[in-house]
Amino acid sequence: MTTPLEAAPDGLAPGRVFLKREDAHELGAFKWRGALPVLEQYRAEGATGVVTASTGNHGAATAWAAARTGLHAIVFVPEEASEAKLTLIAAQGAEIWRHGPDLDAAKEEARRFAAETGRPFFEDGAEPVQFDGYGAVAAELLAQLGEPPRAVVVPIGNGALAIGVGRVLAERAPATRRVGVVAAAAPVMAESWEAGRVVEDPRSGTFADGMAVRVAIPAAVEALAHAVEEVVRVSERRLAEAVGAYARYGIRVEGAGAASLAAVAGGGAEDGPVVLLVTGRNIDEPLWRRAVEDPDSFPP
Repeated sequence: MTTPLEAAPDGLAPGRVFLKREDAHELGAFKWRGALPVLEQYRAEGATGVVTASTGNHGAATAWAAARTGLHAIVFVPEEASEAKLTLIAAQGAEIWRHGPDLDAAKEEARRFAAETGRPFFEDGAEPVQFDGYGAVAAELLAQLGEPPRAVVVPIGNGALAIGVGRVLAERAPATRRVGVVAAAAPVMAESWEAGRVVEDPRSGTFADGMAVRVAIPAAVEALAHAVEEVVRVSERRLAEAVGAYARYGIRVEGAGAASLAAVAGGGAEDGPVVLLVTGRNIDEPLWRRAVEDPDSFPP
C-alpha cells in the first residue's frame, strides 16, 4: 500500500511541514515494508519458519509477513515488552517468547535458538533486502510532494529505515537534507555514526522502544554513513512533548513515531518543505497518557 503524505496541522511545527503517515498501515507501523521481501526470500530458499527478535513492531511485521508467505514465526521479545505490541504480534499468529531485559538480550537468545533449530534468523536491520523495501517510503513521498523537500527527518532505531530512505533521496533528490534522529537515552547509533565505526554504549533506556538499541549492527553503521547527513539526539521529555503535540491534533503516535517532530519542534525550520516520518502508533495506553498529560515527568 501507499501511505498518505499530509500537510501538518497549523501550529504543529514551524515552517512548511508534511507528515509521511507510515502509522496508517493496518499494523500501525512501517516495518511491513522490510519484513515481507525478506520472508519471501526465505521462502524461496526453502524455509518453513523464521525466528526474530523485536520490541514489537518488527515482530508484528514478521508475523504478518509470515502469515502471507506460509512461514511459522517465532518472535523473541524483552520481558517488559509493550503489551499493545504483544497483542498485535499474537493477532498475526506468531509464537511469542519472552527473554531478557532489553532487545539485544532477546536478540542473542533468538540467534542461539535459530542456530540450534536450523531456522533462519531475521535480524532487523541486517538484511539488505530491507533497505530496498524502506526505499519505497522515499520514492512515494517524492511523488506525492511533487517537488524535492528541503529535508526529510527519519527516526533511527537500528538504522534500516534511514538507510533505505536516505539512499533513494541521495539518488533522486540529492539537494534534500537527510536527517536522522535518535533518543539521547539510547545513543549508540549516533555515536557509531559520528565515529564511523561501531562503538559500544550500554544505554538503551528510552520509552521510545522502537529506538531502544543498545548494540549497533556493523552493516547498518557502514551504510548509515552515506545515508544521512546529520544525526540529532532528542531527550525523553522532548519525545513525550512531541507525542502530546500530535495528540492535540488527533494523531496517536508512539515515542519513535514522534521523534522526527521532536527534532524540529521549537525552531530551526528549513526554508522549504520538510517531511517528517511518522513511523508508528503502537503504544501502551498508560504510557501514552503519561506522555500526553505529564511530559515533565520524563527526563529532560
